[in-house]
Amino acid sequence: MSGATGMPAAPPKEGPQQPLRIGLALGGGAARGFAHIGVIKALEARNVRVDLVAGTSAGSVIAALYASGMSGIAINKLALTMDEASISDWAMPFRTRGILQGVALQNYLNKTLDNRPIEKMAKPLGIVATDLRSGQPILFQRGNTGIAVRASCSVPSIFEPVKIGDREYVDGGLVSPVPAAFARKMGADFVIAVDISARPESGLTSSSFDVLLQTFTIMGQTIKAYELDKYASAVIRPNLNAMSSSDFSQRNASILAGEEAVAKMWPTLQRQLAERGARV
Repeated sequence: MSGATGMPAAPPKEGPQQPLRIGLALGGGAARGFAHIGVIKALEARNVRVDLVAGTSAGSVIAALYASGMSGIAINKLALTMDEASISDWAMPFRTRGILQGVALQNYLNKTLDNRPIEKMAKPLGIVATDLRSGQPILFQRGNTGIAVRASCSVPSIFEPVKIGDREYVDGGLVSPVPAAFARKMGADFVIAVDISARPESGLTSSSFDVLLQTFTIMGQTIKAYELDKYASAVIRPNLNAMSSSDFSQRNASILAGEEAVAKMWPTLQRQLAERGARV
């Protein structure tokens, strides 16, 4: 019969909900970087499953260790037994582009990770550095892990720039102090950003190294504020204002500060994660 209408079509079935992809963005801050270990330990203790990790400068060191499959407790043990001399290599006096070469850090990390390249990590890993020629950030997701981390940590005038291919790279903190945007780019739906930089008004400047890092902190405030506001779902800020960026003797205190920061904001973070469907 013309004009007859059939039964309305059934609505399409919704596919299974994709699990929330949690990204961890670890910022720069030299010796304060040990606080990242405490954050990781605290998140693991609360069953927060991190799917991918991005790191800048000191954060890239911890990001590489964590992405390799090491637990927070294992990284903690490694950090407390690490000899600072094992990652320090003075440049020759006639070199003027940096007082440290950075090769020792590169070799230490590659040895610790059994020379595993970035793309072979247990979790997706992104390492941020700055292209010295263009001033643009670069996200390393393939290649030699130690070299990429060395580039990300190469604070100008402290470390020599790192040549990869036909380009030279320096500290990623110059353009991405806390790489929340890159964690998003890597596929994170929810980004937990860890900001370990001191506030400009409270940073310690007891050495020339501290003065240099403090200068970078001041320069990066606007960039960092924009990136965290736009791309971070939650920001963890360990209380490190009494700790110098150049004092590696305070590593245990830094780790504890990271744990305490997570504990302090856990009710808020737990609620945010639950609202997005994460099981915590």
